[in-house]
Amino acid sequence: MLLIQTNVFHLFAAGGYGNMSILTILLIALFFAAWKAPAWVKEIGLIALASGFLGTIIGFIQAAGFIQQAPDIEPQIVWGGVKVGLLPIAYGIIVYIISLIIRIVKKPRI
Repeated sequence: MLLIQTNVFHLFAAGGYGNMSILTILLIALFFAAWKAPAWVKEIGLIALASGFLGTIIGFIQAAGFIQQAPDIEPQIVWGGVKVGLLPIAYGIIVYIISLIIRIVKKPRI
């Protein structure tokens, strides 16, 4: 049995430094907004969600270009690419969920 160990840094690099860096900056901005400008928390979460979708779509377009040039690629490689392509959207969803939790906690109570 092969045990594959993945840590956060490997997932960050696999998702692409550009996409994942933007999402990390949005996560930091989310915490800053929760402290200084709570009205922006929802918008920052939505931007992170949209950025995750955009990163995934760009990754799939690049993968489709490579597959088109070499149509005899093994299925394991294709599915590995799909897994890597889904990392930005997963990170974007996590940031969005964090923004929802912050909004719930910061919501004024009557």
